[in-house]
Amino acid sequence: MMEHKLTATLYVVGNINVDLIMGTLDSWPQRGTEVMLNHSELRPGGSAGNCALALEAMQVRHRAVANQGDDGLSAWLASHFPHSAAHWTRYSCETSLTVGVTHSDHERSFLSNLGHIVKLSAQDVLAQLPAEAADGDIVLLCGTFLCLRLYDEYPALLSELRQRGFITAVDTGWPPQGWSDEVRQQVMQWLPLCDWLLLNEVETLGLGAANNLPASAQTLVQQLSGRGGCVVKCGPQGAHCWQAERSISQPARPVTVVDTIGAGDSFNAGFLTALVHQQDLATALQWGIAVASLAISTLPRRYPDWHQLQLSQEC
Repeated sequence: MMEHKLTATLYVVGNINVDLIMGTLDSWPQRGTEVMLNHSELRPGGSAGNCALALEAMQVRHRAVANQGDDGLSAWLASHFPHSAAHWTRYSCETSLTVGVTHSDHERSFLSNLGHIVKLSAQDVLAQLPAEAADGDIVLLCGTFLCLRLYDEYPALLSELRQRGFITAVDTGWPPQGWSDEVRQQVMQWLPLCDWLLLNEVETLGLGAANNLPASAQTLVQQLSGRGGCVVKCGPQGAHCWQAERSISQPARPVTVVDTIGAGDSFNAGFLTALVHQQDLATALQWGIAVASLAISTLPRRYPDWHQLQLSQEC
């Protein structure tokens, strides 16, 4: 088996917020009434937060690059990222909070405020990154459409990351306003500065605006830098990656689903961990699936250790 050596750092940039997960609810209550739910959990969340927690659990060399508010939840949230939070910019505002309501069909609905994540800026991000990347360093940008100020600065930020020598990856998430022509045009402006695009199936179809998944993915690949590819996360069907000259797929093994929140973020952690360890693309997809599969099937949530990742590679 390969030794656990890491020469590069994975920087996770974006929305780290508080998640309040409650369930199970199958129909919204009538106005003015109260419903008692059978479980709740307060935990760190957001796309960047979920990915960073997975990396911390797997003891992968990383840093969570973010900001924070100054209310009663700020210190609690920062305490879960002890190796990163000391570098976060503090803003005089409330902490971003998402209430996630789970349903019996494993779907979920989210209610979020604005809070501190909308104030995160390119200046905040660049101040927390080295002026020159080490060989193999990756910056993952996620929560794209929720970090409102940073979203406007994506072209300049990605350009600077390229100049500093970083490999860049982006997981946009779903735009709250939907995939309008305006949103697509905005994203297409900076896709050439992006190496890896990490989306789920519906996001790929929405951004690529084609009639089927391969056509949408190929449309997006043609816009990317050419140094990576378009990765599509398809849940129980596994994951796919399209590059200019080829495509590759990896299936997922059946698991008993407990909580799907953050599944795609957990996949990102596994996939990019393989890349910083200079593994091939098939292994990267396997590691992404392995991390996501264990995360969604355990309560309390667990992630693979180094030995388990090696076993997923051999299967």
